[in-house]
Amino acid sequence: MSRPLSTQEQLNLAMNIVGKDLEAKGYEFLAVNSQLKRNPQFVCVDKNNQRYFVIVKTGPINELGITYDANWMETFKVHARKNNAKVIFAGIGLGAKNDIKTPPLLNKEYALQYDGLHYLEVALN
Repeated sequence: MSRPLSTQEQLNLAMNIVGKDLEAKGYEFLAVNSQLKRNPQFVCVDKNNQRYFVIVKTGPINELGITYDANWMETFKVHARKNNAKVIFAGIGLGAKNDIKTPPLLNKEYALQYDGLHYLEVALN
């Protein structure tokens, strides 16, 4: 019997999904951080050498999609501006294939909720 993926394993899975999306869009990785509660997960550059901080957040699949805390994001934008970087947010909802309300299971198919990369304005609101 398979066990549910741990929080770290869910983040790793989500990072693989987002990493492939970034690669397909031509981004080059400068740094990768898969540690829980440490942001950003990716530092990358585009073909114009513009730096991006990419935040990957996982959660259960839901009607609204995976969102971020707006207050926290404002402080993160300050960090990005200081480093001449733009911010990309990627929310990944994960669930078991047969019951999306439960976490995905190890070595089993899973359900995915991914609305792509969201480019955030780094100016303060």
